[in-house]
Parts: sequence; C-alpha cells; structure tokens
Amino acid sequence: MSAAARSEASLPGRGARRLLIAVPFAWLGLFFALPFLRVLAISFSEPVIAQPPYQALFAWNADGQLVLQATLASYRLIAADLLYLKAYGHSIEVAFGAAVGCLVLGYPMAYALTRVARAWRGLALLLIVLPFWTSFLLRVYAWIGLLSNHGTINNGLLALGLIDHPLTLLKTDFAVYLGIIYAYLPFMILPLYASLEKLDRSLLEAAADLGCRPLRAFFTITLPLSLPGVIAGFALVFIPALGEFVIPDLLGGADTLMIGRVLWEEFFANRAWPVASALAVLMLALVSAVMALQSWLQRRGQLT
Repeated sequence: MSAAARSEASLPGRGARRLLIAVPFAWLGLFFALPFLRVLAISFSEPVIAQPPYQALFAWNADGQLVLQATLASYRLIAADLLYLKAYGHSIEVAFGAAVGCLVLGYPMAYALTRVARAWRGLALLLIVLPFWTSFLLRVYAWIGLLSNHGTINNGLLALGLIDHPLTLLKTDFAVYLGIIYAYLPFMILPLYASLEKLDRSLLEAAADLGCRPLRAFFTITLPLSLPGVIAGFALVFIPALGEFVIPDLLGGADTLMIGRVLWEEFFANRAWPVASALAVLMLALVSAVMALQSWLQRRGQLT
C-alpha cells in the first residue's frame, strides 16, 4: 500500500480522535469558560438597585454609540477592606491545615492498604470510599449531633467522669478542621495509595540487606518515591477546602470567616454581585496558581 493510501486510511481514525478530544473541550467551554466569562464581566460592572443588581457592561449613549462602562471599583474595595483579606487568609490557613491533617492521617492508611492481602484490598478500598455513598450534607449534620453540648461525645465523657461540664466543640475552628478532614480524607488516601502501590519492594529489601534501618529507608526511599501522590492528594484536598461553604457554615461559629461564606453573603444577602464576582475571580486565580505549582512540582519530580 502506498503512503497516500495509508494516509487516507488513517483519516477516519484521526477524525474520530479529534472528535473524542473535542467533547471535553466543548464541555469545559460550555459549562466553565462561558459562565466564568460572565462572572468576569460582572466583576467589572457597577452595582445598582435593580434586577439584575449590576449595570450592563456595554450601553448606548445619547449619540447612539456603544460605550464600555467597566470599572475596577470592586477590586479596589477588596484590596482596601481588611475583611476580605482576612477571609482569604483564614481560608488559606484552614485549607492548608486540613490538607496537612489529611496527609498525617491518610499516609499511614494508604501505606497500610498496600500491605493488605490482594484478596481483601478491594474491600478495604470500598470502605474508604463508602462515605461518598451518603449525602454530604447528612454527614455534616451528623457531626452536629456528635459535637454539640449534649451530643454523643460530651455525654460519653460526662458518663466516664472525664469532664465536669460539656466541652465547647461545636461552632469552633476545631469543628471546622475536623469536618473538612473527615470529608476530604479519601481524596488524600487514594492518590497516596496509587503512588505507594507502584513502589518497588525490592528497593526496600536491598536497603535492608545493606543495613539500612526501616525508619531511614522510609525517609530515603518510600517517601521520596511517593511524593507525586503526596502532591496530588494535597492539591485535591486544599483546592476544594479553600472555597468550602457548607462545613464552616454548619460547624463553624459566627466568626469563622472563610471566602466561601463571604461569597454567599455578598451574592444573596447583600446582593453585591460585582463584589462577589470579583471575589470569585480572585479565588479562581488563587486556585489556578496552586494547580500551576502542583504541575511544576510534579514535572520537577519526574525530571529528577
């Protein structure tokens, strides 16, 4: 068969691949790019008392000319108001702390999964993802019953005589951290398990034969080789926790200031859509920076 004939024969396959690749791009364009561009446009508009509560970005003037009515007022307000800066800072702090907590708890669990017999490994993984079969909101409400002043934890401690009066567990930062770690722990365990499961056990055996202690072998062999899973799991926990709204609203106190809660209040309570849109754009920029850092770290790890 000639080169031209082979090229023609490969055209249908090439077209099918292009069509297959076009489907996710079309999905992202329709359900992410277009809504984001709409939010971006609103962030440059002026708030008004109307429906919708923002000024059109383009309008016709008295001379019949189409003029742009863009403004940076919302971004200036965010930069000048410490409330929004504190919300971003506290959100980053909580998301980072929750990701570290998930890593501390998830790494031993993922490592233990790799040691489970293959006949039972599927069941162990099922138990890890089993909470996802229950409503997220229902699981958060369950923590309210556990952490309240007359909840299961305080009643148990009182019955054992370990405390004299109920502990304030609900409506605290502790409850927020606990709820986020509980909700997103599987997102840390699964990437870590995928990374640790591919680890060559012969490297650890060789290290042991050369007199390397188990703890040193872990820090010099196991941990460095599992860093891709650590980075992926950290990003999978940090990014959604950064904009979390339900857990801080239900388990946190009135002073639990996170950007997801501020966004809701600006959109629905204050009806300040331009400010809320600007907050959303800045949060997306922050998430994009985290994803870019994750990608850079993973590429660097592959090169080294």
